[in-house]
Amino acid sequence: MVEYLRTACVETEYLARYPEDIRYTEEGEKAYLQTLLDSCDSLLIVCTVDGKMADNCQLVRKDGLKTRHRASVMLALLQEFWGLGIGSAMFSEMELAAKELGISQLELEMIEGNTRAMALYQRMGFTVMAEHPDAIRLKDGSSRKAIFMRKVIG
Repeated sequence: MVEYLRTACVETEYLARYPEDIRYTEEGEKAYLQTLLDSCDSLLIVCTVDGKMADNCQLVRKDGLKTRHRASVMLALLQEFWGLGIGSAMFSEMELAAKELGISQLELEMIEGNTRAMALYQRMGFTVMAEHPDAIRLKDGSSRKAIFMRKVIG
């Protein structure tokens, strides 16, 4: 998982971290994954292709009584698997799981300029609800907006 995350961060500037931000140890990552397994409010779905990790998708429910109907979703698909329908399939599975948990609103944050992701999210029924100017600062000093999207599912 740690190596997969580093690889995903190398391939695109549209993830929230640079590869050097991935400082997890194998033991730390195992503990984190166990926390997800033990949680009733979080879910991690992994897709492998021919034994290679291609994608992971995570759903994390908000923990307050007033916000338990909402969940954040995250997706990171390795570049060699783009265009195969994996992202759409992963979102569909997460939506089913969210409905089973009684979640009625999915939310995500994306970085401005990620046209492939925007097309996927819109195809999956997400709409823009807000933008945060200069939320992302790249190594070259340029800034990008964070775009917040949501999908009402129930």
